[in-house]
Amino acid sequence: MPQENKKRGRRMKRKHEDEDGQPAPDEASKRRKSSEYDGHVNYMPLGGHDESVDAAYPHGDRPFFGMLDMDEQEYFKRADDMLEANSFGEQEERDLFLANVYREAEGKELKIAQSQSCSRLMERLIQLSTPAQMKKLFQAFSGNFIHLISHRFASHCCEALFLRAAPIVSEELVASAPKTTDNVDEIYVSMENLFLHTLAELEGSIGFLMTDQFGSHALRVLLLVLSGDPLDAQANNKLLQSKRKEAITVQGSEQADGQSKSRNVPKSFADALEKLLADSVAGLDTEQLRGLSTHANANPTLQLLLKLELTHFGKQRAKNETSIIRTLLPDDPITADSGSAAFINGLVYDSIGSHLVEQIVQHAPGKMFKSLNKEFFKDRLDSLARNETAGYVACRVLERMSKDDLYEAHEKLIPAIPDLLERNRTLVLRTLVERCAVRDIDTQAIAAQLDATLCDDNGFDVKKLLKLENSPAVNGHNDGTPHDSVQSSGSEPSETVSRPAQSVKVHFNLLAQAMLRVPGPLSGLVLDSLINLTPQLLLQMVKDTIICRTIQAVIASKNSSIIQKRKLVQHFYGSIGDMAVDKSASHVVDSIWNGTHGLAFIRERIAEELAENEAEIRDSQCGRAVWKNWKMDLYKRRRQDWIRQSKEKASNDGFQSFAELDKVKKEGQPPAQAKTPLQLARERHAKKAEDKAAKERSRSSVRTNGNGPAAGSASAASATATASG
Repeated sequence: MPQENKKRGRRMKRKHEDEDGQPAPDEASKRRKSSEYDGHVNYMPLGGHDESVDAAYPHGDRPFFGMLDMDEQEYFKRADDMLEANSFGEQEERDLFLANVYREAEGKELKIAQSQSCSRLMERLIQLSTPAQMKKLFQAFSGNFIHLISHRFASHCCEALFLRAAPIVSEELVASAPKTTDNVDEIYVSMENLFLHTLAELEGSIGFLMTDQFGSHALRVLLLVLSGDPLDAQANNKLLQSKRKEAITVQGSEQADGQSKSRNVPKSFADALEKLLADSVAGLDTEQLRGLSTHANANPTLQLLLKLELTHFGKQRAKNETSIIRTLLPDDPITADSGSAAFINGLVYDSIGSHLVEQIVQHAPGKMFKSLNKEFFKDRLDSLARNETAGYVACRVLERMSKDDLYEAHEKLIPAIPDLLERNRTLVLRTLVERCAVRDIDTQAIAAQLDATLCDDNGFDVKKLLKLENSPAVNGHNDGTPHDSVQSSGSEPSETVSRPAQSVKVHFNLLAQAMLRVPGPLSGLVLDSLINLTPQLLLQMVKDTIICRTIQAVIASKNSSIIQKRKLVQHFYGSIGDMAVDKSASHVVDSIWNGTHGLAFIRERIAEELAENEAEIRDSQCGRAVWKNWKMDLYKRRRQDWIRQSKEKASNDGFQSFAELDKVKKEGQPPAQAKTPLQLARERHAKKAEDKAAKERSRSSVRTNGNGPAAGSASAASATATASG
């Protein structure tokens, strides 16, 4: 029989209750304070973030849908293990298994979603579900979405359901006619209507969801589904999920399909999005909305709301008195003494609020950004760049600046480069280098300042730039810091010791890679300094898990000449076998194959050394990958074919004569467009055939007109005389 709908934990005595069951005095006062809101204001009280969410929760007790018994938990746990292992032979076998699991889960969907041990099974089922199965889940969750979205475990199931069902809306939108169901008595319901019913169910609780620890994530997913924007986290600056979210995936699922690109959405979604934007700030004045900007859960949602408002409804939306950005920044124009400037000034140094300022700088109308830049950012850019938190805002400002403003910022930041490097603020410097390259601003002054700051007796010291002195053991081991996932730009000098050295080294190497992409003095600093290093130091660099990325960028750089690449690769002669079996250095060996444009003879030299170390290379996993990428099996069996392919793919520049190279340079033809040996041979063959055909035609004409040249001349003279007579 169904259990009574009781609130979970009702029979247990609360922690702060007295013996008579009444709340303690301090607990009672706190509850009386929260009850003042009583749902009348549609947002969570911001006086203290530790207040109970019961007051902001919709009227009524939180429902408890019951618990799975031991047999059911064991069954669903085994099903979860089988889906995670994906040990099915064929697709039909897995589809049959999924149908059986859905049959067992019928009527227990809410229990499974709220179960700590079985909610992962629900997420995996959603990723493998058909559109019909997802619609049944929508209907099973219907009426309880507000409770599920705000639940610790069920909220993840709702997020997975929204993400997986979003592409189905686009597919049904482009379909010529709605698909019919297999059951004649069953009414067809589109995925669009299911989403709209879900939004109608959440109406009136948007303010609570914005500040809820779990509901705010599901609300962001719904906003992206309605907008049609990409659903992957990278495309939305990680606004969808926290860094601690467990990644529940199933091999062979189609969850990621269509999430990295924009989708077509019906007009009803645009209307629902506009209504959702209005409901999110309804009843909030400027001070209350600004209070959300420093709220840990509400700030990411507010960022997304602001971005969608300005990108989907136009920059003219900022003139609307009820818009989000106008509510946050009501002053027009914004001056240094206005309240909006004070609000921005307080947020740029806040670890949470600075993210909202980044969104304002990126998406604000041009007039508003120019006002902010003139009154606040322009004169303080160097001081903002020195701060660990405000430096990110400074980067967004540099990206939005015009060429003239960027040149002034460039002049202002150059004297601060030594201080920025000392404080490890390489992110601001890297952004400045990249934007100067985009805006076509001369970077010679930046190169001169870097040279003066990072120099020794022998000139520019690339070891300081790449932080080689902080390298750990050079056998491919590190502290686990990802190469591309570090978000912080550095730390204060007093914090440098406590910060992981790997994080600092990553950002300095990213700066070096940005310098390599800029032609001229900046890339020349790195290239010339690397070439002058000893082979021992270069071997240490390529075995470092972080610095090896910079060496790969050097070899693949379009700004490095053939001579520079040849000199650099020659430092590795004699160590190729050792590099091929190293976890980090093996990637450098792979990059040599693609980076030796016009240097096919170097490929032969590297291949010979790889062949000499064949036994060690084949015993290593990294070595086998290098052996495959260099096509060494073809080199061992049919060496001439390997050489021919190597010459063709490395371009013919390395095998042309100096006269041909000079001719190509005079004609202005780039080396990449030079003709291959096969094309030259075809042209020679065609020219010989054409000369031979011309000779045959001249001989046949002589035979036709006479026996020799004299007869031919006499006939021509007779024809001339006849014409004149």
